[in-house]
Amino acid sequence: MAQARVKARSPRRGLVFGERFAVFAESLLTGVWIAVACLGVVTFPAAFAAGARHLRRRTTHEGGGLREFVTDFRAALRGGWVVGLLGWVAAVAVWVDVMAARAGIPGGPFVGAVGILALIGLAVACLRAAAVWTPGASWRALLADAGRRTVLDPAGTFLVVCGLAVVALSAMFVAPLAVPVLGAVAAAAVAVEERYRHR
Repeated sequence: MAQARVKARSPRRGLVFGERFAVFAESLLTGVWIAVACLGVVTFPAAFAAGARHLRRRTTHEGGGLREFVTDFRAALRGGWVVGLLGWVAAVAVWVDVMAARAGIPGGPFVGAVGILALIGLAVACLRAAAVWTPGASWRALLADAGRRTVLDPAGTFLVVCGLAVVALSAMFVAPLAVPVLGAVAAAAVAVEERYRHR
């Protein structure tokens, strides 16, 4: 009787494993799409939004592929390029802070540390906003809500930061590996948002 139960459960376990592996493989492919879409420099929020929407479709068993990704990317780019531009402005401001800290300006290390933490917080908020983006959504409203979730959900924020750290470490050790890992970061942001929605 026990053997029959084990045999009955095994196909289900195989199905679940196969489905999870398929989602993982899809997220790696999505990372390549995101990397190509990020070549426009200011297009990274739109690229992650399109990637996250593709992964949400994949996990809910809806159709979709590269064509839908491109359509979503174009729609997200309408307001997303401004977010991308502001992101680069923030990154340059933090870089200036860090250079000032290294130059020995009084209070420089503190200002540099605060700047780096603020930049990480902005990156997380941007990823969380991209994870819930839908066509026609306002980036300003998405970012405001994502900023609140970034503060109110420290566990989710920590998970997204870990995803960003994996991309950075991948780029340091084997640069091409960072490309597919971008999709894993998008998948992590989607999972964090789903977790927050259901808690």
